[in-house]
Amino acid sequence: MPSPDSLRSAIRDVIDFPTPGIVFKDITPILSDPVHFRDAITLLCDTAGGRKIDKVAGIDARGFIFASAVADRLGAGFVPVRKKGKLPWKTRQVSYALEYGESVVELHEDAVAPGESVLLVDDLLATGGTAGAALKLLEDLGSEVVGVSFLIELGFLNGREKLGDHKIESILIFD
Repeated sequence: MPSPDSLRSAIRDVIDFPTPGIVFKDITPILSDPVHFRDAITLLCDTAGGRKIDKVAGIDARGFIFASAVADRLGAGFVPVRKKGKLPWKTRQVSYALEYGESVVELHEDAVAPGESVLLVDDLLATGGTAGAALKLLEDLGSEVVGVSFLIELGFLNGREKLGDHKIESILIFD
């Protein structure tokens, strides 16, 4: 069984990025190491709990890396939740608050069918705004979100609170 501790030790802290006072959790050392990357995907797949998953949704952009690999392993389709203006067909969109301003995520309106089981995957849970918006999109289209999985959670930001009563699993939590 892969060890979350080995993944934790591979994460690099980058001080004052992207702005002063922020400690950025850099996952590129995990991505560049085949064992760490495989272990991260395995642990994220385990969060499905053996349930049948029809689609794995990933949030733009680093979430795509993990969600697409999880979808492949689970035999599910992959659904990209994109930033506004990046999808070429008919979309649904949800705006959400940022610390300074607002942002928008979109989903193709046929990305999921009513009743399909969906696992939402992203690299990091911070304040929960983006994941909360993605959940709203998926549920508005009638899918059943069976879980929300993150490689990293910044627990001190209380992002879980914005995600309602969904089953939330994080491989690594930093408090």
